[in-house]
Amino acid sequence: MVDSVRPAASTARFGFTSDHAAAELHAAGWWTDAGPVPDADSVLAAFAHAPDPDLALRTIDRIREADRDGWADLDAALRSDPIVRGKLLAVVGSSTALGDYLVGSPGQWRRLAAPTPTAEYAAQLQASVRSGGEVMAGAEAEQALRRAYRGLVLEIAGADLGHLVESQVESATFARTTHALTAAADAALQAGLTVAEHETRGAGDATLAVIAMGKCGGRELNYVSDVDVVFVGDGDLQVGTRLATAMMRVVGKACFEVDAALRPEGKAGALVRTLDGHEAYYKKWARTWEFQALLKARPAAGDRELGRRYAELVAPMVWAAAERDNFVADVQHMRRRVEKHIPAEIADRELKLGRGGLRDVEFAVQLLQLVHGRVDHDLRSASTLDALAALGTGGYVARADAEEMAESYEFLRVLEHRLQLRALRRTHLYPESDDTVALRWLARASGIRSSRARSRPEQLDHEFRKHVGRVRRLHEKLFYRPLLEAVARVPSAALRLTAKQAQQRLTALGFASPEGALQHIRALTTGVSRRASIQQTLLPVLLDLLADTPEPDGGLLAYRRVSEELADTPWYLRVLRDEAAVVENLATLLGTSRLVPDLLVRAPEVLHMLGDAERLRGRPPAETATSLRAAARRQPGLDAAVATARSLRRHEMLRVACADVLGLLDVPSVCDALSSVWAAVLQSALEAATRYQQAQAGGVPARIAVIGMGRLGGSELGYGSDADVMFVCERTSDATDEQALKFATTVAETVRGMLGAPSQDPALEVDANLRPEGRSGPLVRTFESYRAYYERWGEVWESQALLRARFLAGDTDLGDRFIAVIDPFRYPEGGLDAAKLREVRRIKARVDTERMPRGADPSMHTKLGRGGLADVEWTVQLAQLRYAHEVPQLRTTSTPAALEAMAESGLAAREDVDALREAWLLATRARNAAMLVRGKAVDQLPTSGRELTAVASVFGYGVDDDAGEFLDAYRKTTRRAHAVVERLFYEE
Repeated sequence: MVDSVRPAASTARFGFTSDHAAAELHAAGWWTDAGPVPDADSVLAAFAHAPDPDLALRTIDRIREADRDGWADLDAALRSDPIVRGKLLAVVGSSTALGDYLVGSPGQWRRLAAPTPTAEYAAQLQASVRSGGEVMAGAEAEQALRRAYRGLVLEIAGADLGHLVESQVESATFARTTHALTAAADAALQAGLTVAEHETRGAGDATLAVIAMGKCGGRELNYVSDVDVVFVGDGDLQVGTRLATAMMRVVGKACFEVDAALRPEGKAGALVRTLDGHEAYYKKWARTWEFQALLKARPAAGDRELGRRYAELVAPMVWAAAERDNFVADVQHMRRRVEKHIPAEIADRELKLGRGGLRDVEFAVQLLQLVHGRVDHDLRSASTLDALAALGTGGYVARADAEEMAESYEFLRVLEHRLQLRALRRTHLYPESDDTVALRWLARASGIRSSRARSRPEQLDHEFRKHVGRVRRLHEKLFYRPLLEAVARVPSAALRLTAKQAQQRLTALGFASPEGALQHIRALTTGVSRRASIQQTLLPVLLDLLADTPEPDGGLLAYRRVSEELADTPWYLRVLRDEAAVVENLATLLGTSRLVPDLLVRAPEVLHMLGDAERLRGRPPAETATSLRAAARRQPGLDAAVATARSLRRHEMLRVACADVLGLLDVPSVCDALSSVWAAVLQSALEAATRYQQAQAGGVPARIAVIGMGRLGGSELGYGSDADVMFVCERTSDATDEQALKFATTVAETVRGMLGAPSQDPALEVDANLRPEGRSGPLVRTFESYRAYYERWGEVWESQALLRARFLAGDTDLGDRFIAVIDPFRYPEGGLDAAKLREVRRIKARVDTERMPRGADPSMHTKLGRGGLADVEWTVQLAQLRYAHEVPQLRTTSTPAALEAMAESGLAAREDVDALREAWLLATRARNAAMLVRGKAVDQLPTSGRELTAVASVFGYGVDDDAGEFLDAYRKTTRRAHAVVERLFYEE
């Protein structure tokens, strides 16, 4: 018992676990009772690196027993030749089937010392089916071809695996292995055809070409795989069919199954068709998947000229397939259907068809090839890895994505190869997670090593899950990329036009200046840079998208400007290429708004939001304002703080503008967001200016509060609105009023100066003209000065202006007390007397006649026009002045809220209030839309041309709709509101 344990324990350090290892080593002359034979150390060390040392030793022992006469030569080679040793032990430690072949074919191990060049595979297999110069037939030919083909597979496996055992063996690349397997398959097909011609009488009456499909067509064959073929015949098709049938039998019994199910009509169709027959079928009946399969079609055996003609026939059809109706959707549906048919119990172990498996890579790559390869010939490769590399080089896929997918594809294919080599059987199943023996062998055969944290099986499983997850993520990113459908919809002819044809297409798309558009296209796509390649992919889609916008020419110009400005932003084109929603929304924005591109070049990060409606809608305004103030507060100085606040305001304004044009925000949300960010900028600037002046003055002699007025006070700002404010101060205990006023005035002037400094952004004008005495009065007053002024000198128009007053920034206590002290003035007890009522009406009449710009159309002026903003707001404010003392709900700075209070309190009929609210919301949105379209503040709506179309598009009218309908609707709404104003404003 002791004796039987001792040898096993000593052989274990070389990786052996079998009880028979010592005896088998002893029989080979490499082991004694004392341990290893000294000159056999290199052999034993090699066994230790074999994928399965016990299997390798057992097979070598069987070879020794089967070929005792040749054992001396094999023993000598194993001891002295690391190349043969590495290849042989790696093969017999991986494959029982190849081990059986070596046992049954004495001396075949010598092939590993001098493997056959791939260029000689065909000649070798042709020679194998001949004897004495005559072609063999039947079982004799099949057996001879089987031995010769298995010998080539042995050589290929040796080159593939040898480096695992001996470092001197050059590591064969995955591509080299698959190319060699494909060359062997081609040679087998040709040899099988030679036997079939010999067996078939009248073969001279027919010509046959064998077209390789699938992995064989792509020169990326597995060790064990069906070889998909299509047969093309000429002459007597009955003879051609007998030839094809005989060839399939011979090769099927000798080497691998030959599958012709990809032929027209599948297994129900004729096995052999003429070239004309194939052409007729593919032009009339072929389905989408058949063109996808033809992507890898390649003449492999038989008549080369006929095969070449077939390839030339189908190639144009393959590269036009993407223009078929629902092409992209059909390919995607096919992939989903394959997934559904995988049994649930093996779905996560299915290397080929499962989620994250090989088909995920192949389908994604083929779909991208078929869509983009219509014009880019670099993508027309039958090899998955070559095509993936070309997609990355051409910019159709991010380089990192292409490299990661290629790495994962190769990893999964290597696992597939090792699993198939074990018994030379077709399998794609990864071992069960609890099958540690199989996992350990597979890890060793695949070159996976243990890590500090994981054993070899655990590390293999970790790598497998990582690569499967990566493949699925990239597959979903690329395969279901909506941009593919958009590209596929563009006719191939439109992707490769001459200059004259391009101008004609641009004219047809609606570009007013096709020559100018063509110049922009040339500027963006000229050259061989990756950037130019991506633009060449994007522009055909973008042109179609811009054609559906109000201003295609302006949109293309804006796109060129944005692209040039962001040329050094590494992610810019990647986002456009990978996220179709971003491209579609960007085209809408650029073809509609001049404000958006102006902001976009200075806030490009907003591009990321264009594909996500929720992000574009934004966080609650209060949260955004808090973030802005916090970011500005972290800056070290006045300039940096104000610059940060302005930058964040630009970002937020662009976000709101994009969401507005795309119809994601309603009018109150737009106004609230713009007002909130404006208030936050004011707060940040005030804090920074106060800190700066405090450092200069050595203290803070005054508390300061900023009171929002006008639209800012009502949270109803538009894109071009100024910030109406008043500055209030109050001395601190250690200062005088004079010191307080001087300090506060300096702070206020600093705030106005910093925010009003020239910039490429929309102006940040801080307007204090609503203060007492207007421009002639002091910029800042003390709290008591304001109280005294309003009590003694305040006029009714000032009471009206104060209806919008609310505390915005600075000292909260001071601001609250200011609001409390003005409440009696703006909500006068008893309302307005007759004289003040007449004064308000007189002022409005004067505003209506004197402030309307000369030549303006009163029905189209959003602010001062009939039924416009001023009409509604004057009506609301008059009601507040008259009744807020007794109707608390009217004490609000919000126009919509005050309107609702009028209806609820019975001051106006519900239908009248609804008419006023509808007009106010319409005019506000129209004013904002005009600013978005023109890129500058404007109150007058355009009445014709593309600007009117653009404004109407913001309201949901299509470019082909009559924009006059929008004007009619606007006039109708405001006319109805004006009638209500005339009645309510002037009623006693």
